[in-house]
Amino acid sequence: MGKSATQSRSRDEQIAELQYQITHLARARNAVILAHNYERAEVQDVADFVGDSLGLSREAARTNADVIVFCGVHFMAETAAVLSPQKTVLLPDMAAGCSLASMIDAEQLRAWKAEHPGAVVVSYVNTTAEVKAESDYCCTSGNALEVVNAISRDTEILFCPDMFLGAHVKRLSGRDNIHIWMGECHVHAGIDPEDIRRKRSQHPNAEFLVHPECGCTTSVLEAMSAGDIEPEGAQILSTEGMIRRPAQSSADEFIVATEVGILHRLRRENPDKRFFAANERASCAYMKVTTLPKVKNALEHLEHRITVPAAIADRARLAIERMIAIGGVPIGVPAPSTGDPGE
Repeated sequence: MGKSATQSRSRDEQIAELQYQITHLARARNAVILAHNYERAEVQDVADFVGDSLGLSREAARTNADVIVFCGVHFMAETAAVLSPQKTVLLPDMAAGCSLASMIDAEQLRAWKAEHPGAVVVSYVNTTAEVKAESDYCCTSGNALEVVNAISRDTEILFCPDMFLGAHVKRLSGRDNIHIWMGECHVHAGIDPEDIRRKRSQHPNAEFLVHPECGCTTSVLEAMSAGDIEPEGAQILSTEGMIRRPAQSSADEFIVATEVGILHRLRRENPDKRFFAANERASCAYMKVTTLPKVKNALEHLEHRITVPAAIADRARLAIERMIAIGGVPIGVPAPSTGDPGE
């Protein structure tokens, strides 16, 4: 057996041992492990649930576990803490930030609001709890248009922080009174129209899958609505819809426009199909900082605990609940009674 094969076996054995230890630690702590679709493959494989940020927060709200180990980025763990304040929420690595969430802070949003008195703030879920607390509504990429359309058309809207999603919603809603914050996700650079056109020409029989609730694909949605990407043959799907689609489709090949981490789950759950990244460079460095040793350390030492001050959490929760009330999607928390449009 060659040296590389021996090294590979050794690494696989180390991964298996760590996963075994993590599973037993989680049971002892009455902990649930949540992993985002963009996490490393071995982290996804040890998780109890794998999904997108809002879906994982729903699982956090539903679980009976005392401890939630959130293998994602900081704003996601914050959202879980907002929705599950009685539970211990852990983030294995505090370096797991988000380039999009860092594009605006609460002070900047307050200043922007002061420039537009009476405007309604709609913030993407890829924001900090403090920004959510300064917002009237949250939204995902999948329901942003629905949230905006639920607001009176003569009301000014401040949309943050994703300029691609904002432009997409502004175009489809036909509203001129939407002001857009100029922020973006760093993974956008890995997915552009030319790359997608080239990949689709290389695989003409492949279905084109777009996940609308991922920060790195808002530029793809915007390009499609602008006509820069041909929408023909594209399937715009939620995470679970994207996972289910290959089994439902007669196609053998799929081009996937999102962060490359989801390819692991797609290939694992659909071993007889072939999947190609719209661009292999579309990788979120922040998601990849979480490793198995860090997950194990989080369980052993109950660190790093993510908490949100009650005053901020209450206001942030209201913005999330308003979004949910419009979409009618249960999340394990009561819907608000605010009398807002769309309820």
